[in-house]
Amino acid sequence: MKKSTDKKPRVLVLGIGNILMGDEGVGVHVVNTLEKAALPTDVECMDGGTGSFLLLEPMQNAERVILIDATIDGLAPGSIRRLRPKFSTDYPKTLTAHDIGLKDLIDAFYLMGKVPDVTLYAVSIPEIQDMVMELSPELMNAVPQVALMVMNETAM
Repeated sequence: MKKSTDKKPRVLVLGIGNILMGDEGVGVHVVNTLEKAALPTDVECMDGGTGSFLLLEPMQNAERVILIDATIDGLAPGSIRRLRPKFSTDYPKTLTAHDIGLKDLIDAFYLMGKVPDVTLYAVSIPEIQDMVMELSPELMNAVPQVALMVMNETAM
């Protein structure tokens, strides 16, 4: 995890997914790529794994949150959509299931009265794979594209 200064990060880049399930782990692969890049000091990258309420505090502490996650949406594998969801219902209906999903975290923010400024990069996958650590060629090609999009966004 790339640490920013002692103050709260302005931007938290959070990669969601399970790298043991192939393409479903694309968000984590993007964050791993970004951790090797020269990002502004107020940007923190975090492997969010399969999501849980443990992500609530880091998300609360950031001014902006950029999420990267896989979605099964019927688009071509490796398709990238940049979304600006405001409510949990604005997230793709077929966002892959995790222990505690992104929708649950956003709902928790509403209950606490603080809703983060969220940008979601949804990367299309064809299906959830069983126990394979490699990304498909389509998703492998999408990783640097998403990383570049995030880098451009955090440079603003």
